[in-house]
Amino acid sequence: MLNFLWSLIAPLFGDFTTPPRSGTVLLWIVRGLFGVIVLSVALVTGLYLTNLYPDNFVFSMLAFAGILLAGLVVVLADVLVRHKQITTLSAVYFGLLLGLLLGNIFSNALYPFVFPTGPNAEADPHLQQQRHVLALMITAVCCYVTISTLLQTKDEFRFIIPYVEFSKQVKGGKPLVLDTSVIIDGRIADICDTRFIDTKLIVPRFVLQELQSVADSSDKLKRNRGRRGLDMLKRMQNNPKVELQMHEANLPELREVQKVDERLVVLAKALGARVVTNDYNLNKIAQLQGVDVINLNELANAMKSVALPGEVMQVRLVKPGDQIGQGVGYLEDGTMVVVEQGRHAIGQEVYITVTSVLQTPAGRMIFGRIESRPTLTGA
Repeated sequence: MLNFLWSLIAPLFGDFTTPPRSGTVLLWIVRGLFGVIVLSVALVTGLYLTNLYPDNFVFSMLAFAGILLAGLVVVLADVLVRHKQITTLSAVYFGLLLGLLLGNIFSNALYPFVFPTGPNAEADPHLQQQRHVLALMITAVCCYVTISTLLQTKDEFRFIIPYVEFSKQVKGGKPLVLDTSVIIDGRIADICDTRFIDTKLIVPRFVLQELQSVADSSDKLKRNRGRRGLDMLKRMQNNPKVELQMHEANLPELREVQKVDERLVVLAKALGARVVTNDYNLNKIAQLQGVDVINLNELANAMKSVALPGEVMQVRLVKPGDQIGQGVGYLEDGTMVVVEQGRHAIGQEVYITVTSVLQTPAGRMIFGRIESRPTLTGA
């Protein structure tokens, strides 16, 4: 019970370890002013009812408490619903305005057909009450229909002035849409821990569904990969250094697209985002459609140590190469080192002189020869 109460109260205080932003301070000032207004209205109402009904003090106290409770509910609802979407709020506001307008129009249009007209009808209080009830029912139905329709089609809804459309201005870098492969890989979570990424991460609903289907697979290897992906998502979601958003991906552009890779590219293009992936084919498809792509494998290759021809380095040879006499070893970052005439030194640590460096889509390869008298000049 105490944990439940704290979960309701904790959002009111926020995180004391992070300094408040100017927007947050202004928001709390607005909430404080709203609280002062609600308290003033409650006091005025209570005093007015006390003077009006001096013998019924309980009624005045109930009115005072009711106004305070209504204000508290409004503030709590605002605080607890932290991630609000402007499309949802716009749909509710415009739906309410449109419903009130249509309710008024339909009520006035139905009056002559439902109720009698004339001087006697206008003076009949029961008839007037029936008209108000009918108007209230029609308005409630219109508000429900318009709000429900706009909420279901809010992604297709745009507030348009003729030839002018208001579009969302994205501040900072473009958001990143995560692919299934990069979530399962797990390195994206380590990158988030370093605060290297300061933009929003977006996980579409269909990617989450694909992860869940992989986690429920009968194949043990696939099941472990899917569960690892879900664990990585949970880790990033609990990371305060990164903003992770689950996107419903119910855009009209995605209705005719079935494949996950194609849906990912279309969604990134519609959101003005970049795709983060390890899939080579998805990388090419996105580039062909003009969508920016971040490939973690290319990023990892770019972060590997740089070797220049003529440098001397130490490496342990672990296996023979493809050509006669070659030995192959690996640096700590996984870079492959091919040593000419090094097959006889397999299992030993040798000093080599770098002769050339080859950059391939799979990574960087270093070629060298064994140095008989090493003079260390490199990494």
